[in-house]
Amino acid sequence: MINWVLRGAVLLWAVFFTILGVQGILDPATFTETFGIAIDGAAANTVRADLSAFFLVAAAGAAIGALLPGWTRTLLVPAALYGTALAGRLIGVALGDMVNPGIVQAMIIEALTVALMVGSWWVLSRPAIERNAAGAVDPDNASVH
Repeated sequence: MINWVLRGAVLLWAVFFTILGVQGILDPATFTETFGIAIDGAAANTVRADLSAFFLVAAAGAAIGALLPGWTRTLLVPAALYGTALAGRLIGVALGDMVNPGIVQAMIIEALTVALMVGSWWVLSRPAIERNAAGAVDPDNASVH
């Protein structure tokens, strides 16, 4: 049961970030509103490509890890991306970068993403233990999913 809840949570996360990535490709101004960055001229192309790639690769890794048994390691892709982003933000804070509520919100989302992806990878990559009708563990029928 917990496996399905985790898979569902990861898939919802992946859908949200897929939508954000596609919106960024179609209209990079989406990122200016969401992240409070200014883009003009050639910067629009860089923002369109780089931020969309970040979100789409993370979402693809999450979706593959949630949907395909045996591919749970791909959940570590978004964990690595968002963990690196969080580390960069923390370094920036330590070096005196401005922090506003949007930055704090991004850091919370990044930390929760790392927790969701690493936790889901941990749980989903473990062998499932079958229980008999009485609810007792039957080690002879344990299987790996």
